[in-house]
Amino acid sequence: MKQLPKFFEPHKVEKTRYEYWLENDFFKPSGDNNKEPYSIVIPPPNVTGSLHMGHALNVTLQDILSRWKRMTNHKVLWVPGTDHAGIATQNVVEKDIAKEKIDRHSLGRDKFIQRVWKWKEEYGGRITNQLRRLGVSCDWTMERFTLDEGLSLAVKEVFVRLFKEGLIYRSSRLINWCPRCHTALSDLEVEHEEAEGSLTYIKYPVVGEDGHIVVATTRPETLLGDTAVAVNPVDERYAAMIGKEVSLPLTDRTIPIIADSEVDSEFGTGAVKVTPSHDFNDEAIAKRQSPHLAFITVIGDDGVMTDRAGENYAGLDRYECRKKVLADLREGESIVKLEAHQHSLGHCYRCNTIIEPLPTIQWYVRMKDMAVEAVEAVKTGRIRIMPDAWYNSYYSWMKNIKDWCISRQIWWGHRIPVWYCTHCKGEDGVSQGAKIHIKLSAPHNGLQEGTYNELRDGGIDHDNIVNNSKQTRVDIDTTPICEKVDVKECPRCGGSDLIRDPDVLDTWFSSSLWPFSTLGWPESTEKLKTFYPTSVLITAFDILFFWVARMIMMGLKVMNEVPFRDVYIHAIVRDSKGQKMSKSKGNVVDPLIMIDKYGTDAFRFTLAVFAVQGRDIRFSEERIEGYRHFINKLWNAARFIQMFMEAEAVTNSTGNGALNPPDKWILSRLNSVSVDVNAALADYRFNDAANSIYQFVWHELCDWYIELSKTSLKRDETDDKQLSRNPKAAIETLLKVLDYSLRLLHPFMPFITEEIWCAMPYEGDSISRKEYPYFPESEQKEGEKDMQYIIDAVSGIRNIRGELNISPSKVLKASIKTFSLEATRTIADNKDYIMNLARLESLEIGETIKKTGASATSVKSEMEIYVPLSGLLNVGSEIERLEKELSKIADSIKILDRKLFNEDFLNRAPKKVIDKEKFKYEELTVKKERIMNNIIKMRELDEESRSN
Repeated sequence: MKQLPKFFEPHKVEKTRYEYWLENDFFKPSGDNNKEPYSIVIPPPNVTGSLHMGHALNVTLQDILSRWKRMTNHKVLWVPGTDHAGIATQNVVEKDIAKEKIDRHSLGRDKFIQRVWKWKEEYGGRITNQLRRLGVSCDWTMERFTLDEGLSLAVKEVFVRLFKEGLIYRSSRLINWCPRCHTALSDLEVEHEEAEGSLTYIKYPVVGEDGHIVVATTRPETLLGDTAVAVNPVDERYAAMIGKEVSLPLTDRTIPIIADSEVDSEFGTGAVKVTPSHDFNDEAIAKRQSPHLAFITVIGDDGVMTDRAGENYAGLDRYECRKKVLADLREGESIVKLEAHQHSLGHCYRCNTIIEPLPTIQWYVRMKDMAVEAVEAVKTGRIRIMPDAWYNSYYSWMKNIKDWCISRQIWWGHRIPVWYCTHCKGEDGVSQGAKIHIKLSAPHNGLQEGTYNELRDGGIDHDNIVNNSKQTRVDIDTTPICEKVDVKECPRCGGSDLIRDPDVLDTWFSSSLWPFSTLGWPESTEKLKTFYPTSVLITAFDILFFWVARMIMMGLKVMNEVPFRDVYIHAIVRDSKGQKMSKSKGNVVDPLIMIDKYGTDAFRFTLAVFAVQGRDIRFSEERIEGYRHFINKLWNAARFIQMFMEAEAVTNSTGNGALNPPDKWILSRLNSVSVDVNAALADYRFNDAANSIYQFVWHELCDWYIELSKTSLKRDETDDKQLSRNPKAAIETLLKVLDYSLRLLHPFMPFITEEIWCAMPYEGDSISRKEYPYFPESEQKEGEKDMQYIIDAVSGIRNIRGELNISPSKVLKASIKTFSLEATRTIADNKDYIMNLARLESLEIGETIKKTGASATSVKSEMEIYVPLSGLLNVGSEIERLEKELSKIADSIKILDRKLFNEDFLNRAPKKVIDKEKFKYEELTVKKERIMNNIIKMRELDEESRSN
């Protein structure tokens, strides 16, 4: 048996224990095929990421489940991995190479991709190494990356299947565009923020008349791309103007006034400018007209005004253009007024740049039919979502789902498996020349851009065009060739001058295949057969639609089966005041700092206790410190048990095996707690499970049973009661209860439980391979009622000590008046336990006991406890002391009153200072009330003393 040191030092234990688990393959699935499979795939963190509180909570909950299921005889697979994070990773590497005064275009696509892979090899393991510090029990031999060879094969397979089924298609339409990242974004990748802006009222002169129509806009720079003014057909103010033409300010164009029933007559003047190329609502209006309105793109993909904006504005940044447009409108007296206006602005979720709606050709997935099946899977219970509040959000999003834009104009990611023949256009294969417009990274033969054929005619060969293209745009009418393998020759014309689609897939496309691609699909592997569908997905709410819903749709489509049985959506980790953590607020908590300071176990346990379903977490470092004390208490309890195991009085003791009363009680409580914890974990009530174990270990095991066991372990030959105790039963019960307590705790606190367990005389090589306690039929229920009498008697005497400020070292006399024969018998049979724990020199028990003299009283359900105070304290002096303390507190409260009722202080002082003063006030008020109650009790005792 290894002797436990005086203190538990996490940093000396955690690395060694984790390496031991890995070396012995404890995290791999059991080879026993009779065990029920249980599987989890980790939500893959971005390869660029570092551990934050959301990650820490997420993986801690997954690890609790994985360790619990291994100990409940399941065959567990927990798959780790990381996401290639297309835009985020490309941005990181672009910033990196910018230090060398180069950009990706000067490097070229292939060399840039090589640089990203190099960066990934150097820094991509950071997040997984940080996860290991949390003690996560993933099967690291199964670690996957969303761009690894196997997953790339799965992505191609799914893309080609969906393309050939007509579920993937190309379309030219308005899309969210990030001018900074130079790529399209899906609606879910746009974060909306309320902003203060201006509503500009502009006069559009009616052609052939003296009048004008006034429109209101938040984006005057887009006026240059207007193709109509729209009004509601039922708006009587404009009924006579529908069909007329207006002169478009700052241009030489005229545009029509049209009717559209979706125009909000209450917004602005009820007349709106229509810019189909730069507003989603305007695009819809344009397409509802017959014929459709023209699309004039005046803002380019770099956020700069195009030539179509006119020579006065072309080349200006969009916001610089806004200023110039406003200045020119004022000069032409076209502005009626400007008014403040709050509106929502969409930002890129990666770089926070304000997005620009632009008409571009993109790839899409048809979602409606897949969404119907995904909704049905949830409604019929094939998938459960917890907490229940998220069902409606899921159904609502699915009901209003739009086709998914899956193409991104970046280089890092899964390149779309589509090729175009430079000679063919259209299905008939006629050699007309596909319309492929290319912008080169640098001029070649004096050419910067042009169609493919123009560049070839200019003397640039095919390889140079392909390898040096900065941007490639393929006409929507050009027929794509979609295959899983590289296409070398066009099947229609036999031509070999093929250009691959330059776009990559949205990162979430590969992530949506994660539950089955990580298990080896499209191959029919044993792991896929065994562990798909997975058992549960634990994730944050913010990717319910980005990822969870898409995984459900893809799982049903590709595998004809749901990807997981349960979805548990955990809360957001906020700061102690309930605010969202952000670098700008300076309130971010670094999990690694918490681990370094308090150890992994205290940090993990805190997260589990905080994980209440449906409630955001207010994180507090003080709570981690509190659970660090819990660890110390557990450690000291184990050391106490070791000490008594080595004591000669115990090792040489004999016994008939009969359990002592406290032994029966603690075993009964262990049984009940094991049932509660298993039920809580099965329902994903992590906080309830953690709290049940905490209350049992701290209060019932340490505070009560271990203290009671000291009496059982003590042999006093002069005491008949002591001679009837069984030390052997006590030490065996201590060992048993510690063993099962450590097992209950292990999924939450893996390191300390393993360290203590391995130091005790238990059989096995690791606590993680032992059975999890679950005792549905309590064997010792009768011991609980008996023990309650003992607890009531001891706590009653302790309460009297505390209320009257009697030193714990003073030995007292006490008497207990009982109200039943059972209470009398039980207290009398366990008198030694009560006297030792309550520090008594004498104890009288009986139903005829009377209160004598000045005695403090504690009333319990089946007894009254009396403690004579004669000689213990001077009541008069104690009253005087309490009154002095009360006076000091009253003075402090007056000072705080003056502050907290002072408007000047409340208006000028920082919120932190005000909150601190309010907390002091509440603390002093509680203390004042407690002292006043004690004074009342003392005066009552004084009166009793005088009357006797």
